[in-house]
Amino acid sequence: QVQLVESGGGLVQAGGSLSLSCAASGSIFSINTMAWYRQTPGKQRDLVASITNGGGTYYADSVKGRFTISTNNGKTTWYLQMNSLNPEDTGVYFCFTTRLEGATMRAYWGQGTRVTVSS
Repeated sequence: QVQLVESGGGLVQAGGSLSLSCAASGSIFSINTMAWYRQTPGKQRDLVASITNGGGTYYADSVKGRFTISTNNGKTTWYLQMNSLNPEDTGVYFCFTTRLEGATMRAYWGQGTRVTVSS
């Protein structure tokens, strides 16, 4: 089992910055890609950014050049630095990871942290 706890959401004006953190605990060995998703009302969760164990990163087109995903050395915490925020970035942000358990790749989600960007 892996537990994920996000922190760092809040209210910010357009053009501002926020940093989100996701702390992983439990059976964190063998976790794979670490990611951030965003969900807005009535829509599915969309992948915002991800980082692999090897450090490879992916960003959704809408956040490229503005958001940066990173991890600490032990890969027990990952971060999302969000700059130049705009109202379209508003939503609930969830951290996500997968872990190989036997022959099964199991997915884990945090509880979500709300980000609101005012215009």
